[in-house]
Amino acid sequence: MTATTRPDPAAAPRGTAAETIPSSATAAQTLPSPAEDGTAVGPDRAPGASDAGSRRWWRRRGAAVTVCSVLLAVGVAGHGLLPRLPGRLSSLAETLLPWSALVVPVLVAAALLRRAQVAAAMALVVPAAAWLAVFGGVLADKTSPGGDLTLVSHNVNQANPDPDGTVRSLLAAGADVLALEELSPATAPAYERALAETYPYHFYQGTVGLWSVHPLSNARAVPIMPWTRAMRATVDAPGGPLAIYVAHLPSVRVGPRGFTAGARDEALGLLAAEVRAEPVRRVVVLGDLNGSTDDRGLRPLTDRLVSAQASAGAGFGFTWPARLPAVRIDQILLGGVRAASAWTLPATASDHLPVAARIHLSPDPAP
Repeated sequence: MTATTRPDPAAAPRGTAAETIPSSATAAQTLPSPAEDGTAVGPDRAPGASDAGSRRWWRRRGAAVTVCSVLLAVGVAGHGLLPRLPGRLSSLAETLLPWSALVVPVLVAAALLRRAQVAAAMALVVPAAAWLAVFGGVLADKTSPGGDLTLVSHNVNQANPDPDGTVRSLLAAGADVLALEELSPATAPAYERALAETYPYHFYQGTVGLWSVHPLSNARAVPIMPWTRAMRATVDAPGGPLAIYVAHLPSVRVGPRGFTAGARDEALGLLAAEVRAEPVRRVVVLGDLNGSTDDRGLRPLTDRLVSAQASAGAGFGFTWPARLPAVRIDQILLGGVRAASAWTLPATASDHLPVAARIHLSPDPAP
């Protein structure tokens, strides 16, 4: 019988190649291999996990743009219902509201950069629809022929370097009633002399004045500030009396405390109280109100009176600054009469554009 011997495992030296170097098949199963994008894929990371995470990241970016688009649409369409923000920032936002359309291409570009096509479509359609719902009617041409009286208002700028040229431009408009704001003791007599031949009836006090081809009565200053920046007169117009208010409300600024419109709002409240107490039923308010009709700060007036530009103009009719108008702060507001047309006049040497309206003077409405 031949004896056989078995190798003693204990006798084999530790760390031999046979025990420590895995076979090629084993190595293929245990060592990580680079993915196509250079990311190592190990036994605890499924292939394609990086792509899925990337897609989720892009989706989150698309969701952010969509949320911003919806918030913009809500802010534009429902701006009047939004709560009052500290520092009167609500008034500032509403003053600049027409320019909110510039945010739309920014949102669309942000979505396209993230390859979020659905978010891009939302960013284009939703805010644009809200903007058009609010301002589409403003862009339309609502002018009509006819009218009985032409009104013109202009902040002539007390530092106007060419008052004579300003007068020539205003006379060319053929106004029946002309309101001027920001007169000064130095310039008011010059305007009075230059306009005397065309307008036999006039009244001015402080920084505001009224010139008319029709007789004036009951002309007086309206106390809205410590110095005179508002007045009232009755125009003996065709079909009956017409109460005219001319006002230059305090300026507004943007500063560390927000939109400094407190003085304007206080003066406007006093003016609105005068208008509410006005016994003449046909009323016009002309002047530099330092606010747009979208601004909630002007509601004491705009809740009772209608903007001639909004009801019978074409476009926004921006008036300031004259070189590149961005907001309409010069207004013609009507009560008891109807505008046939409204427009802005060519620039003068002032920093404001003049505004004009042609109105129908229907018989004084019954109480």
